[in-house]
Amino acid sequence: MEEGRTSEATIDLAALRENFALAARLADGREVIAVVKADAYGHGAVAVGRALVSADARKLAVVNVEEAVALRDAGLAAPEILVLSGLRSAAEAREVAARGLTPVLHDEETLAFAAEAARHLGAPLGVQVEVDTGMSRMGVVPERSVAFLAQLGQTRGLDLDGVFTHFSRADDPDPESCFEQLRAFRAVLDGARDNGIEPRTIHVANSAGLLLGKPILDALPEATAVRPGLMLYGVNPAPHLDVPLRAVMRLEARILRIQELAPGTPVGYGATFRAAAPTRIATLALGYADGVPCAASGRAQVWIRGRRWPVVGRVSMDYIGVDIGPEAEADAVRLGDTAVLFGNAGRDVDGISVEEAAAWADTIAYEPLVRVGPRVKRRVIGAGEQ
Repeated sequence: MEEGRTSEATIDLAALRENFALAARLADGREVIAVVKADAYGHGAVAVGRALVSADARKLAVVNVEEAVALRDAGLAAPEILVLSGLRSAAEAREVAARGLTPVLHDEETLAFAAEAARHLGAPLGVQVEVDTGMSRMGVVPERSVAFLAQLGQTRGLDLDGVFTHFSRADDPDPESCFEQLRAFRAVLDGARDNGIEPRTIHVANSAGLLLGKPILDALPEATAVRPGLMLYGVNPAPHLDVPLRAVMRLEARILRIQELAPGTPVGYGATFRAAAPTRIATLALGYADGVPCAASGRAQVWIRGRRWPVVGRVSMDYIGVDIGPEAEADAVRLGDTAVLFGNAGRDVDGISVEEAAAWADTIAYEPLVRVGPRVKRRVIGAGEQ
């Protein structure tokens, strides 16, 4: 941790590029669309985007126009940037066209916005279409998709760059739901082809779908791309999808205070913990304002001086308490030591993974990453290898 900081998230771009290279190998010749939405899952979209482009990523995906514009403003001009949530107004569509972004269309309204933007630009606008085969979230339902694609094909100024769908349960041990979605998607592609519609890009596999491997990829041989997100950041989407990923983020905090406790002394709001014996409590400069969930109170652990120590008491807005045992312990923790909350595990390295940290809060691994707050400074390493 850098001098003077009380908390820090270290972002390892070398690990990111290694994970991207693994995704590219698993894609087996298909293009890798790297998902960098939500500030690259909390890692910093600009630094991550640059690192991915340096690793030969030619397409990035974000969720909205603001995220895409931020990347363009930072100078990321090389890759195609896919805007997954589409368009919310005619003005937004004109900005997308002017910035060279690729919007996803979900309905007739977004199609109209895109067509107007193409007319305003005076040049074709590339678009993609999402087909909703099971998420019930965004996209055109299969029953309407072929007609919608035909309507798009007849709309002057619009160029169909791609069609895709999104798995809802690719992290299940049983992949049958994926095959059900693929069958529905295949029917749409066949219907489109019968109408002379041939999208250049077809993609389905998210991180979990890609890690399921050959059975999923072989079930849709016409797919030209994959769309991983979570695995790029070193997180396995499910325990049974065990692959050699490297953690990209390490979250740590410095010990600000160590207090001796007598038996019966309470710790934190609500006195949910009382010392059973003489011990010491280390106070760390992180709390729920920084992304440490209250649900992890009394369940989480941290890594200090080569071993685990329990978080005790209720997580508060700015601090958490850690029971570091009595002074007499051989591996006694000291004031100023650094505690790692997650991110220093994997590849023969002991520690705590973000998957484990998420389990203590009864949530998924995505959440601890994206919840790391702005008070936690990011320190980027591995950029020199770009």
